[in-house]
Amino acid sequence: MPCSDQTVYIIDDDESVRRALRRLVRSVGLKAETFATAEEFLRAPEQPPPGCLVLDVHLPGLSGLELQDQLATIGRRIPIVFITAYGEEKMRERALQAGAVAFLQKPFEEQSLLHAIAKALRGPPCDVERN
Repeated sequence: MPCSDQTVYIIDDDESVRRALRRLVRSVGLKAETFATAEEFLRAPEQPPPGCLVLDVHLPGLSGLELQDQLATIGRRIPIVFITAYGEEKMRERALQAGAVAFLQKPFEEQSLLHAIAKALRGPPCDVERN
């Protein structure tokens, strides 16, 4: 599957983080869409796979973990890479047990995120790893 068919959905309440992650994802040939809240993502028209979420744990309103639960409840399967500035072991364990691909603590290395995204996209379907 070509890179252009892959979309990474970024959900983070910090606009500068969304911009930086969007640039990073696009720099390796993937599409990126950003959302400030979980609710905004849920209101968007459902995107066809393939894709993955890069999801902040702490969001206003519905948290990242609550979004993960809600997506599972409605049967919307999408791989999730969690990012957080406040990583607690209990949150990490909960997210991973519920099927998250990765749980990264901010600040993280760009390559770590790209590796997690590649894993989430069951790949790498294209070269998302930087040298």
